[in-house]
Amino acid sequence: MYQLKKFEFFEEKNPGKCSVPEEVKGKINCCSSGRGKIVVGCDDGMVNLLDRGFKFNHGFQAHATSVLFLQQLKQRNFLITIGEDEQTSPQLSHICLKVFDLDKTQPEGSSTTAPDCVQMRIFTNQFPEAKITSFLVLEEAPPILLISIGLDNGCIYCIKGDIARERISRFQLQVETVTDKSDASITGLGFRVDGQALQLFAVTPTSVSLFNLQDKPPRRHTLDQIGCNTNCVAMSDRLELIVGRPEAVYFYEADGRGPCSAFEGEKKFVGWFRGYLLCVIADQRNGKNTFNIYDLKNRLIAHSTVISEVSHLICEWGNVILIMSDRTVISVGEKDMESKLDMLFKKNLYTVAINLVRSQQADAAATAEVLRKYGDHLYGKQDYDGAMSQYIYTIGYLEPSYVIQKFLDAQRIYNLTNYLEKLHEQGLGSKDHTTLLLNCYTKLKDVEKLNVFIKGEDGIGEHKFDVETAIRVCRAAGYHEHAMYVAKKAGKHEWYLKILLEDLDEYQEALQYISSLEPSQAGITMKEYGKVLVEHKPVETVEILMKLCTEEEESTGGGTLDGTFLSMLPSPVDFLNMFVHHPKSLMDFLERYISKVRESPAQVEIHNTLLELYLSSDLNFPSMAQEIIGEGLNLGRSSTVGGSLAKSESKEKLAADNKDKDKEKDRLERLKKGLSLLKNGWPSDLEHPLYDVDLAIILCEMNAFKEGLLFLYEKMKLYKEVITCYMQAHDHEGLIACCKKLGDSNCGGDPSLWGDLLKYFGELGEDCSKEVKEVLTYIERDDILPPIIVLQTLAKNPCLTLSVVKDYISRKLEKESKLIEEDHRAVEKYQETTLNMRKEIHDLRTNARIFQLSKCTLCTFTLDLPAVHFMCMHSFHQRCLGDNEKECPECAPEYRSVMDLKKSLEHNSKDHDRFFQQVKNSKDGFSVIAEYFGKGIVSKTSLTEAQKTANFPSRNGF
Repeated sequence: MYQLKKFEFFEEKNPGKCSVPEEVKGKINCCSSGRGKIVVGCDDGMVNLLDRGFKFNHGFQAHATSVLFLQQLKQRNFLITIGEDEQTSPQLSHICLKVFDLDKTQPEGSSTTAPDCVQMRIFTNQFPEAKITSFLVLEEAPPILLISIGLDNGCIYCIKGDIARERISRFQLQVETVTDKSDASITGLGFRVDGQALQLFAVTPTSVSLFNLQDKPPRRHTLDQIGCNTNCVAMSDRLELIVGRPEAVYFYEADGRGPCSAFEGEKKFVGWFRGYLLCVIADQRNGKNTFNIYDLKNRLIAHSTVISEVSHLICEWGNVILIMSDRTVISVGEKDMESKLDMLFKKNLYTVAINLVRSQQADAAATAEVLRKYGDHLYGKQDYDGAMSQYIYTIGYLEPSYVIQKFLDAQRIYNLTNYLEKLHEQGLGSKDHTTLLLNCYTKLKDVEKLNVFIKGEDGIGEHKFDVETAIRVCRAAGYHEHAMYVAKKAGKHEWYLKILLEDLDEYQEALQYISSLEPSQAGITMKEYGKVLVEHKPVETVEILMKLCTEEEESTGGGTLDGTFLSMLPSPVDFLNMFVHHPKSLMDFLERYISKVRESPAQVEIHNTLLELYLSSDLNFPSMAQEIIGEGLNLGRSSTVGGSLAKSESKEKLAADNKDKDKEKDRLERLKKGLSLLKNGWPSDLEHPLYDVDLAIILCEMNAFKEGLLFLYEKMKLYKEVITCYMQAHDHEGLIACCKKLGDSNCGGDPSLWGDLLKYFGELGEDCSKEVKEVLTYIERDDILPPIIVLQTLAKNPCLTLSVVKDYISRKLEKESKLIEEDHRAVEKYQETTLNMRKEIHDLRTNARIFQLSKCTLCTFTLDLPAVHFMCMHSFHQRCLGDNEKECPECAPEYRSVMDLKKSLEHNSKDHDRFFQQVKNSKDGFSVIAEYFGKGIVSKTSLTEAQKTANFPSRNGF
């Protein structure tokens, strides 16, 4: 006992004198607590109920003589008592058991009330009477009760069932059979309920036994051969039996004796309260009693006070209550945790404080606060390792900056590293903490720990640290391998490549890494780092881009790719900005792409870009320029030191000439490719080309690419622009050849080009007789221009003589003369025909017609009456004509065709578009107009009445 430290964790709740109320007249034999009240049984048979502060509530007469034992139930407001009543007959015992329902009271007079009571006799013929030494009630599932009554003869009477309804069963347990009752009496009982197991502890002065009540009959197990006196038996909250003996306090479990605590002195009372052991110990040396409260887990005495003789010990209202023999009452309550901790902190007993909060299951925040104070105490004593061990336990509750600030001193870097490691292990490290920890590793140059932290199995999978922070710190400290490892594991491709390209200049490895990524991620990465890669590894970069844009796999077999599939792939247009300073690489990339892909969704943009590269007048290649300059410098160094300045200048001039020749050669090759691209991009079967025509024309004009312009103008049927190009170049031979090709109307050409060509030569102002004669040949062949226009056009050129057009004019005049003669003959013929028609019309109007036909024109039989004669000299039987008597069957078709032609001509006279189209398409528009006038389509003519009826038949019937 003297080895335990003493503390005042309890305090007296009612300082001063507190005693049993005066209303309690008799001597207190027994006490019980529960449901917020204390129940007192007296030797006068009264049961008194006391409220908080030991104030009298009410009382009632429970037994006639004395109340020996009582117990307040917890689950129901029932009170069970054992007492002495009047003996009604010698055969019946005066000891009886009563169950009071405190919720149901019956009035007894004006001032007292008595609850409902169920009474039963304990002893029967089967269970003979003996002195009761102990009493215990177990509440099973209400209303089932298990009442155990210990006797001085070593037996235990058990009553089980619903006592209120008298549905009970009795059985007896025999603990010991000893002749001396002082050694066999039951001094204490205790129930142990563990799940479905129900066990009963029984204590005598010489033994500790355990009955398993599940067995039929219950079996007895002897746990120990020593026992204790009355009032020295209790049950802990861990279902352990507590037995107090003079030498020690013993704890028993179902399998036997457990630990014991050696406390000197005779134990008068033993109890258990909220994890504390309660003992009233008699000191034989001074004859005084000491009341101690032990905290066995923390090995300390929580309270100790000297008291007088104790009558009863109970617990209620969160206090320990001692009823003394002189009827005074001592109530002791536990102090709050803060008061207890303050007491320990003042004495620097931090270890005790920590054990205390842990044993009493305080919340984690309170425990962390105690640990922090202990850590501060150790830190103040410069025990940095010990302080850090305490601070580590506060992780998750104490702000990390509080600890970090204390250990920022360079001499405490090891402790700081340890704390930061634990912080990250629990997943509580922030970006700043990760930065600080990695800086600690790098300052300590502890590569092994850095490897464990970075490359640990659980590190990245559980995100024990901020990935980007770790990468940034390792990179800044020069630990590129570790930074790359983290970036790769975490999928931070941009960081991985940034380290490779910006720090290590590992361009080839970067390309390999990009090729191993998913296509979508690889495309994003190439857009970001493509410029650097193209600058250092242009060929390999183009290979990767081709793979991304076409996914060149063995499964494709080298064929063209499907358009739907290509729409899901990146487009080369997305990567154009990579090649800002490397147009040659871009040109190679696009050339390979269009050779592989025929139907790209972005083919117009690709062809436009490639065409612009082909037609650009100059491509700057920094690498080539540096190489050429470097070669020039090397040549200069290889010359003798004493060489003259003139030699070096000549070499520089030679290098410049070679450079110009190479550039010119490259430009010619590009122009050749450009023309091929223009032609291949606009095949004859396509209405629209694979490039923007307007842009192509602008590029050709800006770069003076004549061949491209001619091709585009020809494809767009802009023939006049084609010959304009030749005119501007003064290429007469090409101009005439172009007109031969494009001026043939039979092949869809424009014959008017010859007129433009003649005009060009007429305004040329130089001798071009040969060319004019050739042009006149085609103008005369196709009759493109009238001679007068030809003469007026050529007259503007003072260098041309009449001999150029002499033969042309003579042939035209001869031809015109023949045409005039033919026209005269046609006029005479038409006049003669017209005169004959007029005579015939006059004859029809003035003279009679004699019909001499003897046969019907239709059936060729002899003509008989009735007959029909027409003015066209055809005669018919009337029966042969049927209903059609108004027109001659023989002449009607010809007449209808003439009338249809007339209607068609009248309709055509209103179709102006057709008229002008014929005039435009005809070689001689004047002849078309003359034909319209000749057919009477244009002129407004009206027929006379005689003309309208000239062809109408005349019917004579006989």
